[in-house]
Amino acid sequence: MTAIAQRLAGLRGLFARGERAPEVPLRGRTYAAGSAPVRLSGFDQPLVWVAVALLAFGLVMVYSASIALPDNPRFARYAHHHFVLRHALSLVLAFVAALIAFQVPIERWEKLAPWLFVASLLLLILVLVPGIGKGVNGARRWISLGVMNFQPSELAKFAVLLYAADYMVRKMEVKERFFRAVLPMALAVAIVGLLLLAEPDMGAFLVIAVIAMGILFLGGVNARMFFLIAAVMIVAFGLMIALSDWRRERIFAYLNPWDEKHALGKGYQLSHSLIAIGRGEIFGVGLGGSVEKLHWLPEAHTDFLLAVIGEEFGLVGVLTVIGLFLWMTRRIMHIGRQAVALDRVFAGLVAQGVGLWVGFQAFINMGVNLGALPTKGLTLPLMSYGGSAILMNAVAIAVVLRIDYENRVLMRGGRP
Repeated sequence: MTAIAQRLAGLRGLFARGERAPEVPLRGRTYAAGSAPVRLSGFDQPLVWVAVALLAFGLVMVYSASIALPDNPRFARYAHHHFVLRHALSLVLAFVAALIAFQVPIERWEKLAPWLFVASLLLLILVLVPGIGKGVNGARRWISLGVMNFQPSELAKFAVLLYAADYMVRKMEVKERFFRAVLPMALAVAIVGLLLLAEPDMGAFLVIAVIAMGILFLGGVNARMFFLIAAVMIVAFGLMIALSDWRRERIFAYLNPWDEKHALGKGYQLSHSLIAIGRGEIFGVGLGGSVEKLHWLPEAHTDFLLAVIGEEFGLVGVLTVIGLFLWMTRRIMHIGRQAVALDRVFAGLVAQGVGLWVGFQAFINMGVNLGALPTKGLTLPLMSYGGSAILMNAVAIAVVLRIDYENRVLMRGGRP
């Protein structure tokens, strides 16, 4: 006790003379008394490596799924490596964007949230303007930027996520009052939905609706309100399907893809996806050995990449991909809960929103490929061909890594 008393007396003398306190070693690191840690643990490295593994495996599979496309007259003007080179360029751009996004403090993202939401609305309107929006297969969803075709709906997913988290933080005091807490957010999502349905892109609207509802629930909205919103959404999507002939046809094709009426129509992709996965059996036919990608399975490098993985790597390959996405979603949700526990509600809701986005979209894409869900135009996150999707997925993961980094700084007594 005498030594401790002498130490405290010495420190009081230093402070009285206005001198700086000495550095104190702690667990192998050096800290200056009264200051932030000099060295800090960085971000979640396992999460980074899982994301890199999915991106790298996706690049290989995009090449495998698209290498034979130029043999089709529709793609005759393209080289065999056209799609993989464009996908590699998208990965480079996504990496640069992710590095920039990681440098932005979460506090800044919170201030930018309303402006990003407005920007996404403007782009969703702009894509519908003839001469600006680019149409493919009857859908107008892209804006050509030269090096890539940008899809505003991908930005809208990220923007709605940030806006919903910011909205819940601002409306915490009225979350028990339905109209004041929920109606403005519901109106914002409805406006986004109407613009997406005009493209049309019901799949993106479904993902955005799930993200918004999930953040409302995680933000503490009354359970009765949540289930009422869920019921309204189910009825709304049911009416969209019932009032659209081609959407009804997709449901009928999903229920019986082998029927003669659907086998060469709406059920064509699903039936050939099931054939591809069936051919793969346990260990697959080997990388590059897929038969279904040879002009039997349309858009194999985008929406149905998992079917090619199933054919070439079998059940083992499919389960590996499912396991990686399951681990990633669980880890992202854990980072979000950790942020909330540190009283960083906005950061926590953003991280959990990203977990909902990646997990739900991966679930829908896998369900479609495996015949468990009706066909929807949703890509497999981080893996499928598509520049804007890869870009926004990478930015979202970078924001989660930033949240984790700031969590670690706070837990060690520093400031983000």
